[in-house]
Amino acid sequence: MNNSRLSRRGFLRGASGLTLGVAVGGGALTAGCTSINVSADSGGGDLLESLRSSGTVRIGFANERPFGFIDGAGELTGEAPEVGKEIFRRLGIESFEPKLADFSSLIPGLKAGLFDVISAGMYITPERCAEIEFTNPDYNAPAALLLPQGNPQDLSDLQSIADAGARIGVLTGSVEEGYAADIGLPGNRIIVYPDQASGIDGVAAGRSDCLMLTRLSLNSALQQRQGMPLEIGESFIPVVNGEEMFGAGGFGFRKGETAIVEAFNRELAAMQEADEILKLTEPFGFGREEMTDLTAADLCAGTAS
Repeated sequence: MNNSRLSRRGFLRGASGLTLGVAVGGGALTAGCTSINVSADSGGGDLLESLRSSGTVRIGFANERPFGFIDGAGELTGEAPEVGKEIFRRLGIESFEPKLADFSSLIPGLKAGLFDVISAGMYITPERCAEIEFTNPDYNAPAALLLPQGNPQDLSDLQSIADAGARIGVLTGSVEEGYAADIGLPGNRIIVYPDQASGIDGVAAGRSDCLMLTRLSLNSALQQRQGMPLEIGESFIPVVNGEEMFGAGGFGFRKGETAIVEAFNRELAAMQEADEILKLTEPFGFGREEMTDLTAADLCAGTAS
């Protein structure tokens, strides 16, 4: 059974789920009556066989459109969940349990065993690769800025924000937060929001002069907030310390779970070859320009080009 529905009560409870008390020790997470093995020291990990045995995978997501969110019917959907669910089905796993977390809590939650996979369009970066295993990316998307109508400060990219003395809005734990710090913006000009919706409201209210996300995220979010005096700037590739920063996202698993990553990558490659990734993601605004043949190995090593 495809059980990817999340009730409103479960949705709200999940939003603060990582603040609940849990005990972690000896490679296991204990919460209530459930004991979850989070160690992966058995030659590539045993998560794949465990998931096949249970038939259910717990999917961590951050409720960010279009990458992973709960729709009006209470169903988990979005670019990453739809791709992920199809791959898991091909791997013999048919049931999906949504687990909501703040974006900055996704990696800690995964490592603590609160869910089995991060399915949130998470960018693959060397820093994140040091903490978790990534699949190859299923998309590569440029950035854009959400701006007040008319773009009064003529902002177009990170350098223009720095030059204008503007305040950039970013989501907590996002790569954009790191980019802003890396180009030397002081802390009082980096406005951190807990989620997409509060970031949009922050720009509208003048708490920040822009919000930096992927163009896909901003387009999708504004479709739900029509009539606001905001606009989206032109797409750009962020440049930090002279290097282009790729916006390529994949699925995250705990360190050592290489067997499931390899199996996932095989199915992903077959779907990419057959153009099935494009078909699954087009309803969320993705096009052929977002399709990619980058690899996690290159992105983790910082050698992607």
